[in-house]
Amino acid sequence: VQLQASGGGLVQAGGSLRLSCAASGRIFSSYGMGWFRRAPGKEREFLAAIRWYDASTYYPDSVKGRFTISRDNAKNTVYLQMNSLKPEDTAVYYCAADSLFSGNYYYSPTEYASWGQGTQVTVSS
Repeated sequence: VQLQASGGGLVQAGGSLRLSCAASGRIFSSYGMGWFRRAPGKEREFLAAIRWYDASTYYPDSVKGRFTISRDNAKNTVYLQMNSLKPEDTAVYYCAADSLFSGNYYYSPTEYASWGQGTQVTVSS
């Protein structure tokens, strides 16, 4: 499956953005989709994941309550709604797909075989 991320941009602190990740090819019920980000000089950071067949969601404590992942089956698209953005949220955001999502290591980039190209999010203070 190929992934195309979009929706990044420049936003002021406190604002919101919704990222989209469109998947080409069929997404089977065994799939899971995730969002990660990488800020300059930092490691890739897990943000959210969703199990495709039942829409179970997973978040790290660092973004819980601010970020929401969702999916649209008909459009083969996963979204990341980001609210109350902070300057430290500035990064390149990536979506990823895991064809055999177990829900055990959803936070690990190595679980995801397919990656989108990334979309830049810049939050100004």
